[in-house]
Amino acid sequence: MKVVLHVCCGVCAAGAAAALIEEGHQVLGYFYNPNIHPAEEYERRLAAAKQVADKLKFTLEVGPYAQAEWLKETEALKAEPEGGKRCQVCYQMRLEKTYDFLRERGADAFTTTLSISPHKSADIVNKVGQEIGGDRFLARDFKKKDGFKRAVESAKRWGLYRQAYCGCIYSMR
Repeated sequence: MKVVLHVCCGVCAAGAAAALIEEGHQVLGYFYNPNIHPAEEYERRLAAAKQVADKLKFTLEVGPYAQAEWLKETEALKAEPEGGKRCQVCYQMRLEKTYDFLRERGADAFTTTLSISPHKSADIVNKVGQEIGGDRFLARDFKKKDGFKRAVESAKRWGLYRQAYCGCIYSMR
């Protein structure tokens, strides 16, 4: 099955893409992250994601860096705690664009690297994805079966950049 994988960063892509490839899927990566701040951080994460795509031999396409749109959508929620309503709006924005990308490319399904993070609820991420794409969304918890641990090990082995925060201006606190 041809699966569009929303990619948030190289480390997460290392684990999620490897798992999908092991399942026998053809992976098409889609890097769409208007939440990442500042632009230099965005570029570092994109470079790491490209390294992973090269190592695992999947195509990675890059969506627009629409930070102003993201800020507009989340500004009223800037006081929310990490993991709160702001994050759900962020997931929604990124997964809607990924679903649009799936339709443009004629892929069978889509999913996201977001569920590999131990700081994110796979249940919430999967709920948002299923609301957008129904059964075209592959609900996954990539952190299971040592998924996050394996991703970190790959990142170390490949010398990938590893970030210290979620990515948005509000999570920098």
